[in-house]
Amino acid sequence: MTAANRKVVWVTGSGAPRVGAVIAQRFAERGDAVVVHANHSIAQAENTVASLRQLQVPVSLVVGDLRDEATVARIVEQIIAEHARLDVLVNAAAIWNPKPLEEVRAADVREHFEVNALGTFLCCQAAGLQMVRQSEGGAIVNIGDWATERPYQNYAAYFPSKGAVPTMTRMFAVELAARNPKVRVNAVLPGPVMLPPDLPEAERRQAVDGTLVRREGSPENVAAAVLSLVDNTFITGVCFPVDGGRTIAGG
Repeated sequence: MTAANRKVVWVTGSGAPRVGAVIAQRFAERGDAVVVHANHSIAQAENTVASLRQLQVPVSLVVGDLRDEATVARIVEQIIAEHARLDVLVNAAAIWNPKPLEEVRAADVREHFEVNALGTFLCCQAAGLQMVRQSEGGAIVNIGDWATERPYQNYAAYFPSKGAVPTMTRMFAVELAARNPKVRVNAVLPGPVMLPPDLPEAERRQAVDGTLVRREGSPENVAAAVLSLVDNTFITGVCFPVDGGRTIAGG
């Protein structure tokens, strides 16, 4: 890929070795310039940056709490100062802390909303308005969760925050396209693609058996969906389940 064809891609929550890092890896592998983001996982993010730089593409690291609008504005300004544009934003930063409903407090709900919903909103707003100013526009992909359609137990503070992502995706698709039709916003709704290593085997089996394909997916499946939504310029306002059929499967 030539420098002229290279996209500038910001992936939030891509410092730690989770789905965001795999998405960043896929963009780097195809020659794009990647902006890695972390808040607390700084050491892991520095390792991710070092690994991606081995692919001989521009890679930088931005650090900050995405719940703070001044921080988000600073990060976008930093990206523009370094690269002169921002072509792709992938909102992969999230928290998910299990807790029985009886133990959930307002602080738990507020924390999930601030990280998962407000953080996504602020990044879409700041990056999206930058893309509006670019003649070539840009693409945003939010990472939601298939299970907001069929919630399961013990994540009562988490699901409302992720449930906001589809509405936000459609709203930003409308708002930003009205300002520049070349700005598109979509979402990927992953299913069981990276189950926690400490998840009890019975719960792991239940998650896998709940899919139509009868297997766990992978972060690579999510990354492939993200890239396809970025590349297909006739798709916007779509929320795309990558869940092995889990959304429609019975049981």
